Amino acid sequence: MRTPDIFIKATGRFLPETVSVEWAVEQGHYSAEDAELHELGGAAVAGDTPAPDMALWAAQQAVKRCGHRPEDLGLLLYVDSWHQGPDGWQPQYYLQRHLVGGDVLAVEIQQGCNGMFSALELAAAHLRAGPRPGSALVVAADNFGTPLFDRWTTGPGYIAGDGAGAVVLTTEPGFARLLAVRSLAVPEAEQMHRGAEPLFPPGATIGRPLNFTSRNAAFRELSLTEGLGTGALMRVHQRTLEVVEKTLSEAGITLGDITRVAYMNFSREIVEQRCMAALGLPMSASTWEFGRKLGHLGASDQVVALDELVTTGELGPGDHLLMLGMGPGVTLSCAVVKVLTPAPWSD
Repeated sequence: MRTPDIFIKATGRFLPETVSVEWAVEQGHYSAEDAELHELGGAAVAGDTPAPDMALWAAQQAVKRCGHRPEDLGLLLYVDSWHQGPDGWQPQYYLQRHLVGGDVLAVEIQQGCNGMFSALELAAAHLRAGPRPGSALVVAADNFGTPLFDRWTTGPGYIAGDGAGAVVLTTEPGFARLLAVRSLAVPEAEQMHRGAEPLFPPGATIGRPLNFTSRNAAFRELSLTEGLGTGALMRVHQRTLEVVEKTLSEAGITLGDITRVAYMNFSREIVEQRCMAALGLPMSASTWEFGRKLGHLGASDQVVALDELVTTGELGPGDHLLMLGMGPGVTLSCAVVKVLTPAPWSD
């Protein structure tokens, strides 16, 4: 989806204190072998701080930075990938109460790690179809520190971190432009994140922990015994390159124009093999060194990286950021951002 008329007015984030991998190894939460293999540094751990509070703080920062009145926003999209609060309750209304008021369309988006990309695309479409000027707030938040989730072992090649990221999109000029955003899917790989678990009753309702490591192992076993997965995994790689190619084409640029790449906060070998080497780009262009200390922040990885890059001045006028992610489904998502001026709050 081409979005050259959509601007980024501000970003925001909230990150709690980090816990080191060395501490996790000493406590027996994380193996020394994984620490050596994956080269991860730690994870942001929020303790008992609710995810909606982190979302509120990140959103407040973004709204304050852009100079908009919260009640003037026309859309609120709240993205999450883990439980946010009491069952039967939805977190976007918490932000309506404490920030934007009741005249804003507010929707929760649950699309795993790629929910932010879907939210950006939906927000851009909403802004382009509505009256101008218009603005939308997109925020993502998760706290994985719950009994049914072990942040250190739940996923292969990553540690889960807590935190929130926010972005304000507008039809008015901003410090950056969202040039394009797009998602593709590999439906034949749907079982990769389901494994052999039954669809009913849902695991959370019977106290079954979430473990993508075991589900991925089950999928690999099915691949060997039933021939389900080899072609699907190859297809994931092919479609990753395809979504990047299509998004760059819609943005009107090439890989040679990309300054930095924000991928998921995974292990060095995964970021290098699945992303940077696959694109023919050096690891120095990635945000891995920043993300390795935070853990995989659910749907917030790429937006938090964008906030870091523009705040520190690592991305400046004329630079392009490629944001890329993979989520259950399997979905593959990409977006291109061009920085037009230094962020007003930058260092």
